[in-house]
Amino acid sequence: MFKTFLSLCACLALLQPVLAADTADGVVEVDRIVAVVNSDVITLHELRVRTDQAIAQLRARNIAPPPREEFERQALERMIYEKVQLQHADETQMRIDDRMLEAALGRIAESNNMNVTQLRSAVERDGTPWPRFREDVRKEIILSRLRDREVDSRVVVTEGEIDNYIANPERKEDQQEEYSVSHILLRVPEGASPETLLRLKARADAAMEQLKKGEDFARVAASYSDAQDALNGGSLGWRPLDRLPQLFADMMPGMKIGQVSDVLRSPAGFHIVKLADKRGGASADASRVRQTRARHILIKTSEVVSDAEARRRLITIKERVDNGGDFEELARSNSQDLSAAKGGDLGWLYPGDTVPEFEKVMNALEPGKVSDPVQSPFGWHLIQVVERRVEDVSSERQRAAARMALRERKADEVYQEWVRQLRDRAYVEIRLTEER
Repeated sequence: MFKTFLSLCACLALLQPVLAADTADGVVEVDRIVAVVNSDVITLHELRVRTDQAIAQLRARNIAPPPREEFERQALERMIYEKVQLQHADETQMRIDDRMLEAALGRIAESNNMNVTQLRSAVERDGTPWPRFREDVRKEIILSRLRDREVDSRVVVTEGEIDNYIANPERKEDQQEEYSVSHILLRVPEGASPETLLRLKARADAAMEQLKKGEDFARVAASYSDAQDALNGGSLGWRPLDRLPQLFADMMPGMKIGQVSDVLRSPAGFHIVKLADKRGGASADASRVRQTRARHILIKTSEVVSDAEARRRLITIKERVDNGGDFEELARSNSQDLSAAKGGDLGWLYPGDTVPEFEKVMNALEPGKVSDPVQSPFGWHLIQVVERRVEDVSSERQRAAARMALRERKADEVYQEWVRQLRDRAYVEIRLTEER
């Protein structure tokens, strides 16, 4: 009913800028359109909800938000970028059905040491309606998968780049060091005029002036940045050098903790970068790596087999193993993976060979031990570590790792360029400054 009401408001607002109701005190605004994005709209109510959420996130991190009017403009721009991506996903038939959504909610709950019922209670206690939370999660999954799909087809890594990466002595020295980086991006539209470039450079200079006056970087990022992470203070999180965009990676070794760069120019736009912190730094021999030989038993979930049922089956199987049952035989008779014929044996695994949920638990196990049931995107697993070793990495393996690192480095740049083009091609009419 509420969604129907908002849809009706949006349709009426196409005919008139403001939908209002008479009260004893005069005219009170109910809702209005603040942006038209192709054939869709963003309402003032939606913008206010998003702004409130972003402000709450900043305050939870002890970051003072910028003035609300300024913050709303940033939030609206983020919503426009999100809208054009979701429209593209819909046009290309990308869907996340309820079964996939429920599995994702289950993983979110488990990562917070809850079940889904407890997660729902926690979400609602924080003031977010459960249906809205579900749809927000669905959108995040769609955006993540869309990014993977679109970026994967656009990132190209040449053999020469791999050769240079492996031969680079700085990579060997810094490979164990991780950097906590924040950034501000003033995005330059495709084919921007000289006037537009001057305006954006002036805006980047204004952001830099704020930083020089001692303003908090996260607050300035929330006010000025066009990047997807702007409302989170521009943080990229912890990354090794080879997972940072090349422009940032070239600067990090020469920067001090807390240092802020000058305004930088790239094809994407104008950047300001801050090195918030760094850790590690111990040199390591990249030619040697720890491998784990593991077995597993997989129970897949489906419309017939729920998460609860899959987990229950594995608990029963683990009890049999704990009581002397043979893991290999139980894998042959129960596992729904191709490895079942080999007693669940996955062979020798390198870091990164399995999904993070699986690898985290596997790495924590002692040889001979069996895990509790573990959920991954493939279903539910029991994991047994057979043995470990440290081995020389083959040249093929080194090249595969280098290719992956280079792809990840390029992925952010490619994604930002793709989103910019998507935004530039869209019909966008912003009505935020209309009389309220």
